[in-house]
Amino acid sequence: MSNRVVCREASHAGSWYTATGSQLNAQLEGWLSQAQTTKRPARAIIAPHAGYTYCGACAAFAYKQIDPSITRRVFILGPSHHVPLSRCALSPAEVYRTPLYDLRIDQKVYADLWKTGMFERMTLQTDEEEHSIEMQLPYTAKAMESHKDDFAIVPILVGALNESKEQDYGKLLSKYLADPSNLFVISSDFCHWGQRFRYTYYDDAQGEIYSSIEHLDKMGMSIIEQLDPISFSNYLKKYRNTICGRHPIGVLLNAVEELKKNGIDMNCSFLNYAQSSQCRNWQDSSVSYAAGALIVH
Repeated sequence: MSNRVVCREASHAGSWYTATGSQLNAQLEGWLSQAQTTKRPARAIIAPHAGYTYCGACAAFAYKQIDPSITRRVFILGPSHHVPLSRCALSPAEVYRTPLYDLRIDQKVYADLWKTGMFERMTLQTDEEEHSIEMQLPYTAKAMESHKDDFAIVPILVGALNESKEQDYGKLLSKYLADPSNLFVISSDFCHWGQRFRYTYYDDAQGEIYSSIEHLDKMGMSIIEQLDPISFSNYLKKYRNTICGRHPIGVLLNAVEELKKNGIDMNCSFLNYAQSSQCRNWQDSSVSYAAGALIVH
């Protein structure tokens, strides 16, 4: 029997972000130095997962709200882009590599989650092909570097959940969200606009296309800030906005809803918004990014 540790390689290093540790460290430090600490310590953050040249500066606003001195576990919820998944899945790995340092998975929490019967086990190939969790790892490593031996991660790949499943997973994860030593990272980009995304919603009252996209995204962001999962579902049904992390966001909102029943007071606010480019005509395309933080009072 082999005792070899199963590692997930940093498969998108060298393409979506630099594979050189010192260079990556300098980039992350640069972006973080431009962001303000306004919502610290965050219990959950919402951060984008595109290539760092597009969204690194935006993501810094979310990661700046983390307090590494109290964080012992980082739950990372990312949407599945490549494999059809109707539930949530756990990784077969024990260690996630990053160009900064390796992150270990909390095997005790993983065992507890597995016992619920609500999770599938993804293959290592699926894990390495997916970017939504990986793009949070270098930033997590950087934000936590002062306590790098004191924390573990809990990566969860979130499938195309219906509303009742979002509620089930929200209930299940709410006890972890209630614990101040846990941090939730919700991986999501916002509107994917253009013919290549088959989404070209346009409200001409907003003027330029990019202003219409921003208006649409900010409508969704303000609904997320209200922490009401039903309003968020209704918004998605009405506008079909292509928010790729809508299911991880839905799970978070349902976990919050569960804690609100116990009288726990929380508030969520977005701290930064950006677009990969400004769409002005029907041939253009863009992806939007937003950084948010949830505070528990």
